[in-house]
Amino acid sequence: GSKMPLLSVPKEVAVGTAMLGVAFATGMLAGKRRPPTPAAHTETGMIGKSSPLRQYILDHSLREHPILKKLRLLTGDHPWGRMMVSCEQAQLMANLVKLIKAKKVIEIGVFTGYNALNMALVLPDNGRVIACDINEDYAKIGRPLWKEAGVEHKIDLRIKPAIQTLDELLANGEAETFDFAFIDADKESYNEYYEKCLRLVKKGGIIAIDNVFWNGKVLKPRKDDLAAQSIHRLNEKLLRDARVNISMLPMGDGVTLAFKL
Repeated sequence: GSKMPLLSVPKEVAVGTAMLGVAFATGMLAGKRRPPTPAAHTETGMIGKSSPLRQYILDHSLREHPILKKLRLLTGDHPWGRMMVSCEQAQLMANLVKLIKAKKVIEIGVFTGYNALNMALVLPDNGRVIACDINEDYAKIGRPLWKEAGVEHKIDLRIKPAIQTLDELLANGEAETFDFAFIDADKESYNEYYEKCLRLVKKGGIIAIDNVFWNGKVLKPRKDDLAAQSIHRLNEKLLRDARVNISMLPMGDGVTLAFKL
């Protein structure tokens, strides 16, 4: 596809504020690839990414490892830099991983590996992130920094459709052995990812599902917007799913935490 400008704001603002970025996994990670629609640029989240309040949140809560910052800035220079998970959200994921003393983590949709690196940094030395994506080019941006941070051995990158990797883990007898899963890939497959992760995660484990607002399009999903339809259906299903407790957080582009009962 044609390269798009990152954001029509001064570079330092783009990198410093906006490119900390609402997560826009635009159906391009670990599944079907398509460029973001122009509508993906308008944000309907509660706190806009250029809002002074968001900057306040970052100024007063973000404790970013220097190598994470390096990777964020590198990712910000990428034409698809918008797809990166927001850094304050990645920090919450890492805090949750640490809180539940996780050792085995699944990530579906890796992009340049900012979130994978964040989680790997808090995992014990024998901990593992099974990182699923279908594009190795993006991960090549992050890999040298995983190495620089001394955690490359904790990130097991598997380049193939994520469903295939999840099925292999299940076939390998790894059901109910994972502590945490992060879903941030092609939206049309979200329900399938969720169901397989629910089988792989142990009781008391957490599944985090990203982009549950889909830029506000879940409010009135258009018939031709399969991504919005899929996310909205999963949001409705999660509300009634007796297998989990849930919290939907207005962070980034919306993230739902499902706690397996």
